[in-house]
Amino acid sequence: MKLLNCLALSVMLTTAFAQRAAIGAPADGSTVQRGSNITVEIDRPDTLTGSTEVALRLRRPWGTILYDGPFDPEFHTGVSKPPHQNFTVQIPSSSQTGKAQLGVAHFSLVGASQFPFLETFNITLNVV
Repeated sequence: MKLLNCLALSVMLTTAFAQRAAIGAPADGSTVQRGSNITVEIDRPDTLTGSTEVALRLRRPWGTILYDGPFDPEFHTGVSKPPHQNFTVQIPSSSQTGKAQLGVAHFSLVGASQFPFLETFNITLNVV
């Protein structure tokens, strides 16, 4: 019975990690201007496991929310990228210069049982 439980847990973890999203742009370490608009591309690789995308939140440190809403990654013709969605966000003009993190929280329901999956990830930007 323990073997069956371990196998089930292994399958669920493998399925969850296959659903991981990533920041496709801007690149980690990019320089951005205070007050400017930037395009943030969130990629979610295509998988055989079904999932329902629920929400995405883009934020800066100290709680500045840049985007909070639905996430609907799609394939785009003519580009060899995974399903993705672009978000145009503004770097607040009141931002301090120097290094800052762009953080993402991604929530989806995965598999036939639709178990909840939450992940967070970030990149560092240089604000000038």
